[in-house]
Amino acid sequence: MLPVLTFGPKGDEWRYDRDAKSYDLTRGVPPPGFTMRATQGPAGTSITLAPTLSALVVVDMQNFFLHPRCTDHPTGLAAVERTIEVIRKCRDIDVKIIWLNWGLNDGDLTTMPASTQRSFSSSLITPPIDSRLARYGFGSDMGDGRGRMLMEGSWNARLYDPLQDIRRPDSDVFCNKNRISGLWNGETPLAKALAAGGYRTLLFAGVNTDQCVLGTLADAYYQGWDCIMVEDCCATKTPGGQDVTVYNAKGYGLVVDSKSIAEGVLGN
Repeated sequence: MLPVLTFGPKGDEWRYDRDAKSYDLTRGVPPPGFTMRATQGPAGTSITLAPTLSALVVVDMQNFFLHPRCTDHPTGLAAVERTIEVIRKCRDIDVKIIWLNWGLNDGDLTTMPASTQRSFSSSLITPPIDSRLARYGFGSDMGDGRGRMLMEGSWNARLYDPLQDIRRPDSDVFCNKNRISGLWNGETPLAKALAAGGYRTLLFAGVNTDQCVLGTLADAYYQGWDCIMVEDCCATKTPGGQDVTVYNAKGYGLVVDSKSIAEGVLGN
């Protein structure tokens, strides 16, 4: 067997060095590449990406999913802290930051599929015990100044405060979505942003791991992007959901954590 394996079509290849246990995702882009260790798969595996072809996609880290006025999500709040560290590192090495968030308009409400509407209308079926957790459907008034549920411009759809504070409107990319996945078709804002920027390698952080993060990551995988989950920058409240999703993510692509990114190096 050859010591170096090649995956993918010409011009869009991954190279895997079997002896070094290293993946090269740079596609021939001149150095420096950024190398970090993988946290899932064979021990000692490393990944090198081209920063100019790469983006960190931060999924749904909004007040609705994280703020104590809307929910209880301690693992999500812990993931925010690590995501902030990763964002700073990505900016240092020129990896683009993309914020992918629910941000609906009234037109979206008229075309929303029944199954998707039902997923966010649980309180119409089973009354909530805690009013903070009430879910009466997209566009409903959440009360207490929180605005209409997941509508663009509302307080509940805004980035969670620590992330709101570090966003850079002049250089970050902001994409609204109207489904669990931000790539459910080729005309979504995220799909257009990725095409316009020429990004091939996507790192994923966000909530919830097994829902909107996985939905977007899986669609990215189906459509040919490199997918790297940053496992400790993702969180979910689903019992067992984190472990199962991280385990499966290594089949869709590769898995790292915030420490491996912090310790990663730029080099030839």
